[in-house]
Amino acid sequence: MAEIIVRENGQGRYQQEVIAGEHRMLADEPVSLGGADAGPAPFDFLMAGLGACTAMTLRMYAERKGLQLRRVSVALSHDSVPVDGAKRDRFLRHITLDGDLTGEQRARMLEIANKCPVHRALSHSLMIESGLVD
Repeated sequence: MAEIIVRENGQGRYQQEVIAGEHRMLADEPVSLGGADAGPAPFDFLMAGLGACTAMTLRMYAERKGLQLRRVSVALSHDSVPVDGAKRDRFLRHITLDGDLTGEQRARMLEIANKCPVHRALSHSLMIESGLVD
C-alpha cells in the first residue's frame, strides 16, 4: 500500500508539503479562504486523482481493444447541491475523447470511465480509519 505524507511546511498559514514516494507537491488554500494559493487546494487534489484515473483507465481500455483513441481529456469541477434537504458535494466530470470512435464505442468508454478505481471509491461509502500517533 502506498503511503502519502502531508505535513505543514511552515511557509504559509495552511501550506502543506505533500510527499508521494519521490514526488513533492504543495497544497494550500486559495487567498479567499486565508491561504496563499501556493498550490492546489485539497479538493483540487481529489479531482486531479479522479481525472487522472479516468484518463488512464480509458487509455488502458482503448489499447486493449485496439480503439483509435488519439487523446483523452478530463475537465472537472466541484460544487454542492441539495439532496434530501442536505448539501452534498458533487463533481462534474466532462470527458473529451479525441479519435475515430463510433457512437457505440464512445458510450462504452463512458461506462468504462465510471468503473475507474477512484470513481468507484468516491461513489461508494469510503471507510476512513484515523488514529493519533504518539
